[in-house]
Amino acid sequence: MKKKFYLTAIILTIISVSISIGQTAYITTYHSNLVYVIDVSTNTIIDSIFVGNDSFGVSVSPDGTKVYVTVYGPYAVKVINTSTNTVIDSIPVNYLPRHLIVSPSGDKVYVSEAGAGDVKIINTANDSVTNTISYGAISDPWGITVSPDGTKIYVVIYSTNSVSVISTVTNTIVNTIPVGDGPQGIVISPDGTKLYVASGGSSGKVFVINTATNAVTDSISVGMTPLYLAETPDGSKLFVTNNMSHSVSVINTATNVVSATITVGLRPYGVSVSPDGNKVYVANSGDSTMSVINPATNTVTDTIQLSAKPMALGNFISTYTQTGITSLNIDANRISIYPNPTSGQFTILLTTDKAEITVTDLLGQQILKTQTTQKTTNLQLNNNGVYIVYVKTKQGTSTRKLIVNR
Repeated sequence: MKKKFYLTAIILTIISVSISIGQTAYITTYHSNLVYVIDVSTNTIIDSIFVGNDSFGVSVSPDGTKVYVTVYGPYAVKVINTSTNTVIDSIPVNYLPRHLIVSPSGDKVYVSEAGAGDVKIINTANDSVTNTISYGAISDPWGITVSPDGTKIYVVIYSTNSVSVISTVTNTIVNTIPVGDGPQGIVISPDGTKLYVASGGSSGKVFVINTATNAVTDSISVGMTPLYLAETPDGSKLFVTNNMSHSVSVINTATNVVSATITVGLRPYGVSVSPDGNKVYVANSGDSTMSVINPATNTVTDTIQLSAKPMALGNFISTYTQTGITSLNIDANRISIYPNPTSGQFTILLTTDKAEITVTDLLGQQILKTQTTQKTTNLQLNNNGVYIVYVKTKQGTSTRKLIVNR
């Protein structure tokens, strides 16, 4: 026991600059009011967030502190605080907002509105709409991405089978690139040199665009009705959901050749690669599941059952970090809580022999409260969920998040 505490104390001291907490997926759903929160390390649902009916697009901010979600009922962009998994703002937008993406600098969100025929620009400092780029009522903007340097936005126009290029300096359309019929999803390579567009019409292809010339350089045949795409952090692999084939095509980006086809759940839509590159999540709307793929072996390693149809259109996996004062508060009391996540029973390890321990849910409702005169305290929680643990000693109060998955 002393050895475990010694390691914990050292870790808390040396990583007070930045503590990596883990990766979390935020899954939007159709015909539901919820966004599901999944712990990527365990592939388990840890929370659900009420956002409003029919949520589609999702994008995590670069620093992992916020998640932006498009909803239809009523038409809005919801802002989720990832530290509490609660909606902290609702931004009214126009007809049928479907896709969105946060800029690499995190200061803007770009929202494509399929029904209104425009793109909304949101300032993340105050979460308000600051500009609108209009295509006209007959247009149908869908998938959207932004260059790594933030200078260009690329928008799929479904009705004209094209991709429009927008300058973020002038907020004007500067180019239009023809692609195959029925385009929906779009992604840009990590180095910003290539665009990949999934055309779900009769072509059943992924189109490759050179961003320097704004010209299509290749087209890759995949499965039936390719819809959305995600690339590994190193840019070596591209994963494409084939909605009517119930599969995912894996493309080698060096050769533009399909290297594997993976059978997943029914009617896959959104796909996202974890920031560490170790997992690929696929949203299967046909059977309300998430398929978890190991990109090293191109095999499905787990299936997560949901109670609603997942859409998850966008980059929906976040990496959490804690910095600064939070770390110092933990070190002041030198507490350790393990295991976390837990199946119910957990242990709090202290350096002092007297403390008051309080556990609340995320709404602040007290679940338990106890006094301890022991350096090791074993406690039990009986319901799944995310809890806040407060440990009060003479050094002060430390606050920790605890996840229960029974």
